[in-house]
Amino acid sequence: MTGAVVFDLDGTLIDSAPDLHAAGLRMLAEFGAPPVTAAQTRSFIGNGVPVLVARLMAASGLPDDPHRHADCVASFLRHYEAAPAEQTTLYPGVVAALDRLEAAGWTLGLCTNKPYGATRTILAAFDLLKRMAVVVGGDTLPEKKPDPAPLRHAFLALPDGARLFVGDSEVDAQTAQAAGVRFALFSEGYRKSPADSIPHEHLFADFADLPGIAATLE
Repeated sequence: MTGAVVFDLDGTLIDSAPDLHAAGLRMLAEFGAPPVTAAQTRSFIGNGVPVLVARLMAASGLPDDPHRHADCVASFLRHYEAAPAEQTTLYPGVVAALDRLEAAGWTLGLCTNKPYGATRTILAAFDLLKRMAVVVGGDTLPEKKPDPAPLRHAFLALPDGARLFVGDSEVDAQTAQAAGVRFALFSEGYRKSPADSIPHEHLFADFADLPGIAATLE
């Protein structure tokens, strides 16, 4: 018996921080705000675009009133969706790991807080879209991670069997816990705290190790 492996996207399969940073800089410039650093942007990733934009606004000194925030979100999305994969890269070993998982009979899916449209564009750019039996974006449901609803929605669309969620952050760990799903933490992503302080059943730094982790669940 195998089952399903669902992945987070940013900081897990892809290093998207450079493109998110570029879109943030263009948004801030549009509103006459000073730039933020790449490291700041990287630390803001994980809770979806509205939260990312609010954090960028706060870091650059823009007042966060609802109307301005809505305008900034629209600006950020316009800039980001124009070039979501220009500087983004796959983490080493991702494709080989997905090949091995599929060969072993695992069905793959994706659950991210990134908007659905940009998610599909990026997956297609890296030839990953056809591999995902389900894609749940940050606007697929009213709820976002760490609410368990998006992850449960993803697994409901996949075959029964063993279940594993693969992510890189505190948000992903909280989501897995709330959904009652085993969690594999990729240690090289966007987490903000030490790996040993984030609840997980499995920890890996090299995607070559992931198929073996999944095999232990069968």
